[in-house]
Amino acid sequence: MNVLALLIPISLFLGGLGITAFIWTLKSHQYDDPSGDAARVLAEDDLHP
Repeated sequence: MNVLALLIPISLFLGGLGITAFIWTLKSHQYDDPSGDAARVLAEDDLHP
């Protein structure tokens, strides 16, 4: 039972840290252009010889 008293706060802290990092990526516009990346992969503009 003593282990649960330690693991529950640690897991809540790590979960909050993950949610905070996800919200930070949303606010810094990391997911703005998902279709542009797909188009760039298929583009043949910079072919290497």
